[in-house]
Amino acid sequence: MSTTTIRVSTQTRDALRELAQKVNLPMQKIAEQAIEQYQRQHLLTAANAAYAQLRADDPAWQAYVAEMAEWDVSLNDGLEDLP
Repeated sequence: MSTTTIRVSTQTRDALRELAQKVNLPMQKIAEQAIEQYQRQHLLTAANAAYAQLRADDPAWQAYVAEMAEWDVSLNDGLEDLP
């Protein structure tokens, strides 16, 4: 894996160093995990916004619900029989 240098504020570097010491991981790993978490959060926020927009359009939402009902019967996974 190749690496590169990025500029961050002294405050950010110190916070990263402190967190890395607390959890006993390299600063690089902490940064990687933070970016991954940020990307996931961004994806979920975008998905929630898209669903909200879909839900605001009643005909489109009803079409979506109807399509999900059609797919639901295709599962045949037996989960409805569980207590």
